[in-house]
Formats: sequence, C-alpha cells, structure tokens
Amino acid sequence: MSRPTTRIPTVGPPVSPGRRRRLTLGMGALLAALVLALLPLPEGADQARAATAESSAVTKSGAAGRYDDFSDLKVTVHQTKGLRWQGVKVSWTGGKPAPVLGKFNFLQIMQCWGDDPDKGPDRRQCEFGNEARIPPGTSRDVSPTTDPQETDDFTTDPRGNTFVPFRPVSGPSTTSRLDTTYFSAGDTNSLSWLPNDGKGEGEAVFEMKSSLESEYLGCGARTTASGAVQPCWLVVVPRGEHEPDGVSDVSRPTLTSALSRSNWNQRIVFRLDFEPVTNTCDPDKPERVIMGSELATDATTAWQGELCRTGTHRFTYTQSGEELARNVVLAPSDSSAGLAMTLDPVQAPEGTAPVVHAPVAVSGLTIGFVWMYEKGTFNYAPFKEVRLNQRLLAKALTQSYASTMVSSQDAVPDYLTGNPRYIGGDPEFLKLNPAFDGNDFNSPIGLVITSENTDSARMMWEYILADPAAREFINGEKDPWGMKVNPEYLKDGVITDSLDYFPKADLTPTTVECSGGAAGLTMARTGQEVVPYATDMHEAAVKIRRGDIGTAYECTVNQSITKWATVERATPVTQRQMGIVDNASAVRYQLNAAALPNADGEYVKPTNDSLLKAVAEMPDSEVAGVKAADPARMTDGAYPLAAVVYAAASLGQAKDARQDYAKVIRYAAGDGQTQGTASGQLPYGYAPLPAAMRTQAQQAADRLEKGVVASAESPGAGTTDPEGESGGSGGTGSGGGAGGLDGGTDTGGTTGGDSAGTAGAAAPDPDASDTSRPSVAQTDPAKQNVAQSGGFTPSDMLGLIRWVLLGVLIAGGVAALAGPVMLRLSVRRGTAGATAP
Repeated sequence: MSRPTTRIPTVGPPVSPGRRRRLTLGMGALLAALVLALLPLPEGADQARAATAESSAVTKSGAAGRYDDFSDLKVTVHQTKGLRWQGVKVSWTGGKPAPVLGKFNFLQIMQCWGDDPDKGPDRRQCEFGNEARIPPGTSRDVSPTTDPQETDDFTTDPRGNTFVPFRPVSGPSTTSRLDTTYFSAGDTNSLSWLPNDGKGEGEAVFEMKSSLESEYLGCGARTTASGAVQPCWLVVVPRGEHEPDGVSDVSRPTLTSALSRSNWNQRIVFRLDFEPVTNTCDPDKPERVIMGSELATDATTAWQGELCRTGTHRFTYTQSGEELARNVVLAPSDSSAGLAMTLDPVQAPEGTAPVVHAPVAVSGLTIGFVWMYEKGTFNYAPFKEVRLNQRLLAKALTQSYASTMVSSQDAVPDYLTGNPRYIGGDPEFLKLNPAFDGNDFNSPIGLVITSENTDSARMMWEYILADPAAREFINGEKDPWGMKVNPEYLKDGVITDSLDYFPKADLTPTTVECSGGAAGLTMARTGQEVVPYATDMHEAAVKIRRGDIGTAYECTVNQSITKWATVERATPVTQRQMGIVDNASAVRYQLNAAALPNADGEYVKPTNDSLLKAVAEMPDSEVAGVKAADPARMTDGAYPLAAVVYAAASLGQAKDARQDYAKVIRYAAGDGQTQGTASGQLPYGYAPLPAAMRTQAQQAADRLEKGVVASAESPGAGTTDPEGESGGSGGTGSGGGAGGLDGGTDTGGTTGGDSAGTAGAAAPDPDASDTSRPSVAQTDPAKQNVAQSGGFTPSDMLGLIRWVLLGVLIAGGVAALAGPVMLRLSVRRGTAGATAP
C-alpha cells in the first residue's frame, strides 16, 4: 500500500532556474569563504628560511623507455628563475624504491649550458663526472658495446678509451675522461647517485653555479644580440633497473654513464634563468667604501647594482669584524670606509664628531646543517629536525667530543675518556632528539666556525653563558650523564663573558706517519686539521652544503715535502656537517636550521616572524635608539640569536660623502626591504625591517646628510667648514632618539628645509615636543606590532590574498542570496497583509 502524498503549498512564486542558480552560487561562495578562513597557511609560508621563489618552481614528468618506464616519475625543481650561486631543492615522486642491495632506481643531476631554447643542451655541454668516491654511473665513458644506441659523437683518447668530452663556453674541450681542467672532485656540482627512498621518492639540494663560480658554464654571463641573458639548464637523468643493453644485473661493478646515449635520451630538462653577473656599474665612477659585519654582506651586495645605477658613485663592501669597522668610520678618509655595518653601536670619543646609526637589516646566526644517515642497510634518510640547547653548543665549541680531535680509527684521548665520541651518541642530544635512530658515527664530527672577532660571536657566547647548565659545564661540572668539558677550556682566560671569537684551545698533537715517501716522515695533527676554521660564514655554509669541510687525517709526501691530504668529499647520501653561519647564507644554500631554546624553553627556528618578535623584545643599547641583541631574554616565540644590523657613519665627513652614504641608508630602508631574488632586493634569510625602523633609518639619513650643526645654545661649539657647514665638538652626550646618534648633541633634525644644514643654526632638541616626527614610543619597534613590516614576505602576501578573497566571497555570497531572500520576504509580507483580519 502506497503512502499518501501531501503537497506543501508554496508561498510566493515558484523558484526559477535562474534564482535557483543564484541560491546555489551564494551558498557555495559562503561555504568557500568559511573553508578559506579556516584553512591554515602552507607550512613554513612565513619563514625567512624557505627560499623561496617557489613561484618559479617547475614540475615535469618522465617517459617510458625501452626497458624502464619512468612515465609515473614527477620531478620538481623548486626555483628556476632569479638564480645565483645557491642551493635549490629538487624533489621527486613516482619512482620505484631502490633495492636494499644493488644500484638501481636513482636519479643523476647535472648543470649545463646551451643556447637552443627548444632543444636545450647537448651532452657535451654538461658538468658531469669527476666526482669523489666514484659513485655509480658517474664517469663520462660511453661505448657502442654497452649501448647499442650510442652514436659517433664521442672521443677516443690515446689509450683507446671512448668518452664524451666536456665542451666549455669558451676554450678547448677536455681531452680525457678524467680531465680536471674545468671541474674536479672537490668542486663539481654534479650529483650522480640519488637513490629513491622506500616510497620511490626523494629530494636533494643542488648547488647552482653562476659564471662567477663556473666560468666554463657561463650562467648569467652569456647574452643574446638584444642583451637578454641566455638560459642554462638542469638535466635530470632517471635510472631504472636495466642497462642500455637490456641487462639487469646487480653484480655489475660499474654502471654506464648518464651521458650514454640510451640513458641520455631519458633526460628531463629544466630551463634555468640566472640573474646577470656582469658588472653594470661603470668602473670609472669614483668609489665609496662600506665595511663591516658579515651579517650585512648578502644584503649590501644585493643593493650595490641599484645604488650604482642611480648614483654618481659605485659602492664597494669590505667584510670585516665589526670592531675594526667601528674604528675606521670614526676617522674616515677619502679612500677608507665612511659607513660601517655593525651590531654594536659606535662609541664616538670625547671631542669627535657624532655618529648616526640607522637600522638596515634584521638577520641572525643559525646552526646550519646537512645530515644524512643510514636507517638500515642502504636506506638513506635526511635528518631535518634538530634541537640543540646551550650545553650541547658548549660541548661542541669546547672540543669536548673526541670526533673533533681524532679520527674514528684513533683512540680517544685520555682526557676525554668517558665522553661520547660523537654528538649523535650523547644521551643529552638523544633525549632532545628522540627521532634520531642512526648510529652515533652517522653524525657531524664538529661545528664549522670562523676565527674572526665579531659581534655575532660574542652574541653566541652571551647566549651560552647565560644558561646555568652550560656555564656550569664550561666551569668543569659534569653533565647528568657524566660528560666533562675538555680541560684545555678550564684554563684562565680561555672562556670569558666578553669573548668575541671561537677559540680552538686544544692543540694536543697526534703524530701521523705520512705515506708516499721515505719512512719516518710524520706530521702533527691537531683539532684544527680535523675541523678546520672556515674563512667566513659564507664559506662555512658552502662547505656544509657540500659535506666537505676540509678535514685532514692523513699526510702525504711529495719530493720530501709533507702535506695534509684532505678527506674525500662525501657522496650526497653520506653528507653530514654542521656549523655556525649567518641566516642569509643558511637560506641561500638551503641548510637545515637547528631549533634553539629561548627564555621560555621554547625551541625556535629563525623565521621572519621569530626574528621580528626578537627585535620587538630587544632593549636599547648604551646608545638610545640602537637595539642590543639580548639572546638570554627572548620569549614568546622570539628567536634567541636574532640581530639588527646598523649602518653607522660620522657626521664629520665631507658633504658629498654624507650625501652618498645617506642615499645608501634610504635605499636600504626603502626599496631594499622588498624580499626577492632580483638585484636590489632583500635576499631571503633577512626579515624586512619593521615600519618603525624604516622610519628611524630615514630620519638617520636626514641627519647624516645635514651633518654637524652648531647649537645656538652653545656659542662656539661649532665651526664653519669651507663648504659653508659647521663642524662640531663631539662631547660626551648621547643624542639617541630615532636616529641613534652617539658622541655629541643631536643636531640632525628631521624637519624640512635645507638638508645640508645652515652654519650657526639652532639645533632641535630631540627630547622636545615635535609633532613633525614620531616620538620614541612611536618609533620603538618594541612598542609596535611586529607585523608592521615595510616589506611584504610570502606569508604576508598569502595572508592578505586570503582575507581579500574571503571578503570577496562573502560579499558575493550575500549578494547572490540577497535578491531571492528579499523577494521571498516581500511576498510573505504581502500574503500576510492580504489574510489579516
């Protein structure tokens, strides 16, 4: 029996198809708005570390070959434009897992030059081969015997070996398969063995090289007739389970080369667009020298081209310790630096001209690392998430792990007996990093550091020594597991509260007998040969990325002369190095960053957000308006090793020099805060200056341009120079304020008028009420929302776009619903009125 149906009478006219569509679209828009509002930003979108230019990422697929099918393989190169000497992530999915034993299912990657935009490079134009430790398939050897498709464009050397020569942009081709004229095991960037993981996936960081590093590839230097930069290429050759002749035999000792014709035919080619490397600055322009902190190097060199293009001078940057730079700018000459990049302020002595400070960059120190280890036989995995506390840093910096002093074959020195040989075997490290399940020897042997006296090194020691557990360890107290400090660091004066470099105090020698010469020739190896100093933090980052820090365990003899033989460079799957580097270099070369504890005990990595939070919490230094890094007091998500770089200049310089350096400051605080990879932009690894600091820098530039102006309240305090400006006595006062003056009365002013100043003009009081410039409370970034940044980061843009889209979707949804709803309401009111008594 069927159920009776009940018709529900409709109120008003029937719903038309058009109205039904509007209702559907309106509800859909509102639902999309809700989803968008709740959707989190992509992981790491706010990071200063993520390198970014992901907008130029390109994904391509493989193809089926004669014996192996790569059509499911998808390879992504995560940056293909705006390139320079840097690391670029390459990831892949859809391959077959590499076997536990055997040399199957892996990728080979190389950088090439070539001018054909359609075909890309030929195999003679690729940097490939000569890798250390001779990984599978790494040679340039080819043969018709092993590859039926091999053509005749190879070369035969005098010994009868057939190979593909390397043909550079200019100069002769190589003449043998082992020719190292252009690249060798120590510097080649080719990656010939990148095995797929257990899911058939993987990732690697490829070291891109411009023409400045690899002139033979010419990337960034070769141009078309119209002046456009010619492309370079990244070539990925997938390898399966068969050789070109169809044989699949894991026992074969040597695989055929990626350049062998059948293998080469499976290549996946990516176009690479490099930034121009040619110096567009007229060398005849007069020079202005800037010098100072390495934390400013990447930013300052990125700005150089734009500063030269729009100015009358070319600006050169001399990297040095900050203390040296501070001393130089106190008495600048025509040929020396007139602008110092420094973390700590310049203290102008009594009787000298005041010094102005302008914030120009926010960065910091990073414990950068590359850490591959073996999770079971032939199962290689990257270890990316590392936590280090102050005591672990103290252990590494005091050579308290035996791996920093001797090789794995040597006995542990008596004075380090009982200590873990490697950091990976330290119970404290394992407690903080339970995800590490590799062997202890699958860990870095030590921290790569520089020997320079720097403000940033002092900041690191302040961070370590402020922690009671770390300080007690350095003072000789064992950790809870019984590990003790290297006794060489207990000696008076080795570790002090004002230490501004990283000493290698243990020079205990290990006698090494040299090979290749007469018996009895030896050398004395110390910790400085095991973990050598790097020239600077940029070099340290490159060495860490390559997994090759220059360690020497053995010595050799050549014509009775002994010398150290450095350890061969590690293969990509066995690289594991760690060091203290600047954040810009860590990001540039795609190093992983260790998370460090702040005062809350929260482990934090350097990101735009965590760097700016640190800036907001920094106290003033002894010079008002100049922030002091205070790593021990950072809280609430702030990164402890953040730092602000200040441009400091004396007001006593000549007028034209002050104008030029003021221009540098204005650019740095203006267009120079836009993050990006192009010339003139702020490199990733720096956080854009907060708005308050940008204002502060512009005010400092105004003061620098005006120079020293005598105070009307202090007759005779200034003297008129030949250019119509007044000189001044430095005094001992500290002007402070937004401009960060030190060493004299604040005479800069920030209002309009003649920026060069007028002799004898009254100097504005920086503490007086002046509505024409922000108060200290207004300009102090600690008193402002750290989100007020003058530049837009990728996270900022994603956030803005998300909320704009949210508003558009809501407005559209409301508009789409409004018509039908209002119409139905009017009909309902009309119906109610007709039936009312």
